Amino acid sequence: MTPKPHFRDCMTAVLMAGLLAGLAGCAQMKSIKRSIGHAFGVHEPKVSVTKAPAPAHSAPAPATVAAPVLPLKTIVTRQLQNGHYATGKKQLHRYLQAHPEDRAARDLWRQLTVDPVRQLGSRSRIHVVQAGESYSSLAARYLGDADRFLVLALYNHADDPSELHVGQRIRIPVDAPGSTAARHGGGEVASSSPNASPAPAPSTEQEAVKLQQQSVSLYEKGRQAQALDRLGKALDLDPHLQSSGSQADTVRRQLLSRYHQRAIVLYRDQKLSQAIHLWDKILAIDPHYEPAIIYRARAHELQSRLKQL
Repeated sequence: MTPKPHFRDCMTAVLMAGLLAGLAGCAQMKSIKRSIGHAFGVHEPKVSVTKAPAPAHSAPAPATVAAPVLPLKTIVTRQLQNGHYATGKKQLHRYLQAHPEDRAARDLWRQLTVDPVRQLGSRSRIHVVQAGESYSSLAARYLGDADRFLVLALYNHADDPSELHVGQRIRIPVDAPGSTAARHGGGEVASSSPNASPAPAPSTEQEAVKLQQQSVSLYEKGRQAQALDRLGKALDLDPHLQSSGSQADTVRRQLLSRYHQRAIVLYRDQKLSQAIHLWDKILAIDPHYEPAIIYRARAHELQSRLKQL
């Protein structure tokens, strides 16, 4: 049996421990306490340290959700028929990735991506739009397929295939595969250049001159509204019709002013395609008509911004 240490010895050990702690510092305190514990037969309890759980791995980022594939009919009616060509092209490409064998979609893709003149040919004739006509009905009539409305619209540089107005002059291809334009006859053969105005046939030119003469006669009689309407018909037939004198110049200026005022109203109502059509009509008659030049540029800019929204 181990004898217990004498009280004096214990006190001496404690004092020595304090002295040594002061001298050795805190770094050795733990070792000294352990020595005292052994002297008294008391052992320092073991403290179990629980390790903190390892942090869980962060959840993986959710996968990007693929854009939905829209039905072909929706792409046509909401995008392509309204002139949203860039958006429609993206959606059509996505549709073709999901349905590569869809012949109608492949044909629309070709209409949208291949040069329309290459598809339809450079020779064309002029068609004056009548009430109730659309690019689809004209494509059915002249190209044998209503679904070819898109290439016909692009052939005519249409910003919005849904906008087609009575009296508007558009080009109908004569040499396109399946074209019936030659069999329908009528109209004049136009140049393939989009900026070139069609040269009127002799009979058309004679009719335009006759209408201008009637316009001047009506104006001299004080029938201004009828005079303007008559001259408008003459210039629809031949935008490059030469003026026949000062009276004809006066009527022409009033007619262009009336067209411009109508275009301004359409512009303010954000009917931009119709406004641009009227300004195009003015500039075909007078390429230097400054108000039409300025406002048409503004309308094109606004139209581009709206399509980007």
